[in-house]
Amino acid sequence: MSIVKINVLTVPAEQREVLEQRFASRAGAVENSDGFEWFELLRPVEGTDQYLVYTRWRSEEDFAAWMEGPMKAAHQGGGDGGGEGAARPRPAASGSTLWSFEVVQQAAPKQS
Repeated sequence: MSIVKINVLTVPAEQREVLEQRFASRAGAVENSDGFEWFELLRPVEGTDQYLVYTRWRSEEDFAAWMEGPMKAAHQGGGDGGGEGAARPRPAASGSTLWSFEVVQQAAPKQS
């Protein structure tokens, strides 16, 4: 079965819109990756300043390949078109923790 990676991002209130806009403009950066199955950006409703970035992958190896390739390039400025010497924007999140899970059971709505 699949693996799930949840990146827990601590985002100050004044940076929420910035974070959401950056994810909205990521232009398929993860969707075209081998082994990618699902993505969701979860906004906190109350009681926390932590966003959850949920991704599901076919295997740990597929996730690692994405981390070392497209994700690394995007976070080092290689995916934003800024070029050499371009100023990198300040991170919207003030903290990040990665949680890892294996999917052991799953269900989908029954087809009628």
